[in-house]
Amino acid sequence: MDIKLFFLGLCALFCIFRPLSAQSTCKLKAKFNLGGYKDVEKKTVVVGGMFPVHKRVASNKESRRSSVTPLGFNFRTFRWAQTMLFAIKEINARDDLLPKTDLGYVIYDSCFTISKAVEGTLTYLTGQDEAVPNYRCGDGAPLAALVGAGGSDLSIATARILGLYHFPQVSYCSTCSALKSKFQFPTFLRTIPNDEHQSTAMAKMVLHFGWTWVGSIAADDDYGKYGIKDFKDQVEQAGVCISFSETLPKVHSPEAIQRIVQTVIDSTAKIIVVFSSDVDLSPLISELLRNNVTNRTWIASEAWITSALISRPPGVSSILAGTLGFGVKRADIPGLQHHLLNLDPYADLLTEEFWETLFNCTLDYSKAMRMAKQRATYVNGTLSRTVTGLPDGLCTGQESVAQLNNTYSDISQLRITYSVYKAVYAVANALHNLEHCEPGKGPFVGKTCADINNFEPWQLMYYVKNVRFKMPNTGEEIFFNDGDVDGFYDIINWQVNNNGEISYVTVGNYNGSAAPENRMTIMNDSIVWNNDMLEPPRSVCSENCQPGTRKGIRQGEPVCCFDCIPCADGEISNTTDARECILCTGDFWSNAAHDACVPKLIEFLAFGEPLGITLIAISAFGALVTIAVGVLFIMHIGTPLVKANDTLLSFSLLFSLVVTFLCSIVFLGEPQHWSCMTSQVALALGFALCLSSIIAYLTFLSCTVWLIVLPPQPVKNTSGQNIKIILECDQGSVVFICCIFAYDILLALLAFIFAFIARKLEDYVSEAKCLTFSMLVFFIVWISFVPAYLSTRGKFMVAVQIFAILASSFGLLTCIFLPKCYILLIKPDRNKEELMKPRPKPKDGTSTGTSASLATTATEATIATTAIDD
Repeated sequence: MDIKLFFLGLCALFCIFRPLSAQSTCKLKAKFNLGGYKDVEKKTVVVGGMFPVHKRVASNKESRRSSVTPLGFNFRTFRWAQTMLFAIKEINARDDLLPKTDLGYVIYDSCFTISKAVEGTLTYLTGQDEAVPNYRCGDGAPLAALVGAGGSDLSIATARILGLYHFPQVSYCSTCSALKSKFQFPTFLRTIPNDEHQSTAMAKMVLHFGWTWVGSIAADDDYGKYGIKDFKDQVEQAGVCISFSETLPKVHSPEAIQRIVQTVIDSTAKIIVVFSSDVDLSPLISELLRNNVTNRTWIASEAWITSALISRPPGVSSILAGTLGFGVKRADIPGLQHHLLNLDPYADLLTEEFWETLFNCTLDYSKAMRMAKQRATYVNGTLSRTVTGLPDGLCTGQESVAQLNNTYSDISQLRITYSVYKAVYAVANALHNLEHCEPGKGPFVGKTCADINNFEPWQLMYYVKNVRFKMPNTGEEIFFNDGDVDGFYDIINWQVNNNGEISYVTVGNYNGSAAPENRMTIMNDSIVWNNDMLEPPRSVCSENCQPGTRKGIRQGEPVCCFDCIPCADGEISNTTDARECILCTGDFWSNAAHDACVPKLIEFLAFGEPLGITLIAISAFGALVTIAVGVLFIMHIGTPLVKANDTLLSFSLLFSLVVTFLCSIVFLGEPQHWSCMTSQVALALGFALCLSSIIAYLTFLSCTVWLIVLPPQPVKNTSGQNIKIILECDQGSVVFICCIFAYDILLALLAFIFAFIARKLEDYVSEAKCLTFSMLVFFIVWISFVPAYLSTRGKFMVAVQIFAILASSFGLLTCIFLPKCYILLIKPDRNKEELMKPRPKPKDGTSTGTSASLATTATEATIATTAIDD
């Protein structure tokens, strides 16, 4: 008996010390301090919720408490949490939706912090503040799904945990495109569009207004990074350049905010796209206000386009008026306002904090007394008055929420709020379908159904992802396409109303499920831009290059920054922002604006223009004078002077001069085949007729070969001047023409030599001297002709050639025949035979022939002039 008692004692001691030993090895690291709402007693199913009611938690420097302290009460997100409570209350009161099921709820405040979101998720799954992963302690109602958890970063953290247990999560404002991956987030669904739609809509808006130079700002989280990346990828493919790309800090950093503001000020971009939550953006807006940064148009994402945190601060309209953004679907929710305005401030700690923050008072009497005493003024160490009765700063609990113009009670823009409402109804309808499954027709193995009182998360997940229902009052049909909903947005414009406040005006919409060309509708006339302008602002790094110019890339700068370089002569560009100029070809040239190729101007020395008329008159005058000299010689043909100068030779010379004068007219007018062949040949023959018959015959034979082998012909000279086509005669063979006129020059040179030798022979008429001067004039004219001809272009080249012909012809006519005409007309008494005879021979035996006879001999040998053509 004693032995039995002994063993019983050992067993008792073992049972006592075993848990003590376990406690000695297991330590509780932390106890989660989560605020929120909870109602799970006697409920059939519990729905979880998570909302960022506070903006952040206090850092170690800001709080000396061991527990984490939430900071910055957010009235907008508190309305979201109240909307979930209202929806559950409404569903529980309905007879057509879950009539036999009473929904409970557990709602936590994530404080817009990933760590708090994870804490809330673990607490919700395990059912206790001291969370033990993989275990749920207690035998309460089954958990349905989690509605939340606010921002994309928070949902990504919670979705990874919930996905491990196949636990459904329905988000109301997590839009990050990364969450579409069912490999990483198999149980994540959302009632708000994927950001891929929003990024595309923003890109289309930028392209719609022709903005090519934009700045971008994104929050330092997955929402901002993925959203702005998708946007930049699309606009850059379309030729838009990003002026700057900045990231908003998640942790309070005045230095980073000031740097971003300075970037905005320095940039020439007038359009700034912002992918951020209102909480992350708020410090930047405050700094922009302080620096009075205006004349910018902001493109807002759905997270802040209807946020009072951004649009309500005093003076914000000066910098944000004209903002355009995308808001999710808006709807009215009957009964919600009554619920929001009739809260019991003493019901729970979170509502108590809301009440105290909203009315700037406290519901704690003892705290109010302490505050009143601290505010009392001390005089000589004693209180100046006795703090009695109700202290200042004490809330009565009867304050009116409706009298305050507050974000919480503003139901004019229920967008994210409506998304919360849809998320709760999605879970409720999934539970309804699960509850009303017909046995033998279920979706699970063996066509079984799940039990509403005891189901697995993966079973509810099946019903959630396949749910399809219509929302009460709005009639909108809700269903999930691989966890996402259709991408529909209202385009919202921030306009200043008569009270100087920002109002949200819908100016269009975007439907991601429509045909690409019909997705975006914008009423441009309804938009009021920054500074009340009615025209869209321009935001370009460089203005468009107009036709007539091309883009010149600036080294080291984006492709949207360029110089507009005028097209060179002969090149055009006929489009805006042309990259290259087009070369005009053939008979075309660029116009003055360099935006079109036009036919080149046809240029030739015409008969009717002043210069042509002048040349014709001079040529005709020269020919008439020459003919008059010939007539004069005929009238005095029997006189000694005419006889002494060889009548045949004189008339041949006069005829050649007439031909030379008249051939210059052939150079005028539009070159024809016959005129090109006639002009140069007539000129060469005309001068050659001055020579002897034999020499003239040889010249004629040379010219004949030239005309047969390579005759001159009219051509279009397009290289002489860029903008004109010069009609001229191509001389055919350069060798032939050089030979012919070189031969004439040689003969003229011989004539000059003979005349020069005979110049000292004494003669009454001084024929040799006249011939010498005529040859000098001839050479001076044609030597001057060469540089003058080479320095001119176009029709003036023909004019220079004609002037040379006329000048040399007049030189010959004047020098040879003027002295003779002078004797025949003015001094007929000198026209005597004895004056024409040779003088007596001098004693030294020097020959005394007449200069006329010697000159005639020289002339018969060689009297020639030439016209040099290129």
